[in-house]
Amino acid sequence: MNDLELHAHLIGRQGSRRDLNTPVLVLDLDRLDSNIARMAAFAAAHGLKLRPHAKTHKSVDIAKRQIAAGAIGLCCAKIGEAEALADGGITGLHITSPVVPAAAVERLAQLNLRSAGLMTVVDNPDNACAIARAVEQAGDAPLSVIIDVDPGIHRTGVASPEAAVELFETIRSLPALVYRGVQFYCGSHQHIHAFVERETAMRERADYLRTVIAALAEVGGAPEIVTGGGTGTHRIDAELDLFTELQVGSYVFMDDEYRACDLTGEEGAPIPFETSLMIDTSVISANTPGLFTLDAGIKSMATDAPLPSVETGAAEGARFFLMGDEHGALLTLPDTLALGDRVSLRTPHCDPTVNLYDNYHVVRGQTLDAIWPVSGRGRSR
Repeated sequence: MNDLELHAHLIGRQGSRRDLNTPVLVLDLDRLDSNIARMAAFAAAHGLKLRPHAKTHKSVDIAKRQIAAGAIGLCCAKIGEAEALADGGITGLHITSPVVPAAAVERLAQLNLRSAGLMTVVDNPDNACAIARAVEQAGDAPLSVIIDVDPGIHRTGVASPEAAVELFETIRSLPALVYRGVQFYCGSHQHIHAFVERETAMRERADYLRTVIAALAEVGGAPEIVTGGGTGTHRIDAELDLFTELQVGSYVFMDDEYRACDLTGEEGAPIPFETSLMIDTSVISANTPGLFTLDAGIKSMATDAPLPSVETGAAEGARFFLMGDEHGALLTLPDTLALGDRVSLRTPHCDPTVNLYDNYHVVRGQTLDAIWPVSGRGRSR
């Protein structure tokens, strides 16, 4: 049975969270909306536009709430995510990873015909030419492109100011493309735990980006858009006098990886965003004193991050560990849990955790309010 068959009858029934089949991905709607509003207010207060990253949530429903709060569009990691959001009526989409395979380039050209404000990154002149040919063949709508600048992790992006200028000159020569600016996403900086260390690293990288922008400006390529930033660096990004828009993503959920970071640099300050995404589990075995087996294992959560912590349902200090594909366990005080008890876990790395589920079970308090599809689940190509 799918989630709607299992759970649609629980929508609106008071206390129905307790009756969900587990493991289940649960989204607290009040906390989600609070996080969306806080980031929107932060960006507005600093004169920045907000184009949140949908790779975090892959959800048309969440994207609509972000746009209603002031976002100008959404970022997508892959063409498939952008197609899924466009199908749901989301505009202002920006694809943040190069689109290179010929079949994907053709899809990009077709998406450009039906998705207002579409942009994509490029980091190679040959790829820019291939995209331009596909756009010309598809129709009469030019495609906006952003030069991806390598922040030093050598994953994607042009590797020098000279390479940026060469790519700009190519783009400028192609009538099917419209140059809009640069992207600079420092992914390796987002989870530096100490704020001061993160700020020092970001300011050094910002100085490098300024050399790229200066080189582009000298040949007529001063960027209209400088897009980048993230949840971990957003407060630093806002003070650099560099970015025009932020690509923040995980703030909507506030997973354990970001909870471990000092996001404010203010001693004693509370975490600025609330945990809104959880995995609800059930105790299915309790035959060893102090060890309680849960029905959520490797198949229920990302495993590239520290193991999840307990949000509710177990004594303080309870420690979760994996016991295989289908099972996890809590080490906690004996006789504190029983068969069927519910334990809610904070998600570890939220993006790949979300991609394991078909739907969000959206709750207000302890009542199921809605079931939202993970619109872009599995759309990695």
